[in-house]
Amino acid sequence: MEDTRNQNMQPGLEDRVVKALIQRSQKAKDFAYCPYSKFRVGAAVLTVDGSFFTGCNVENAASNLGICAERVALSKAVSEGHQRFKAIAIASDLKDDFISPCGGCRQFLIEFGSQWNVYLTKPDGSHRCMAVEALLPAAFTPEDIQKEKKEEEKEPDLFT
Repeated sequence: MEDTRNQNMQPGLEDRVVKALIQRSQKAKDFAYCPYSKFRVGAAVLTVDGSFFTGCNVENAASNLGICAERVALSKAVSEGHQRFKAIAIASDLKDDFISPCGGCRQFLIEFGSQWNVYLTKPDGSHRCMAVEALLPAAFTPEDIQKEKKEEEKEPDLFT
């Protein structure tokens, strides 16, 4: 059952592909290593060429060294040569709320573009779809770095 509160949803994914993506994220959750929080998260990313990559959260006793499921899935895809994505689905055990990526993961997602779909899910398969840009308004993006470089090129060097 799909939630009707979609924001900036990008068209193009067939229902069967969305279902497969969500199922993969739910399966990835089963592999989560979360002995401290007991909060299992799984993610599945779909590349523009139709490849799927999954990830789960991996905690560490030094809490800042843990890594979120979304970043694991994207890192796996990037390590295999993929940098363009159609969608990502995120799964957890939350029954009453749709799982949403943390701030760090939102920034990680937008590194690969603002116009691809994020499926926030519940264990029953219901989901809410929104574009990456809706998750992180006024984001700092690779384009901002390019703007800064262009500005530096325009500024005259007063010391030469």
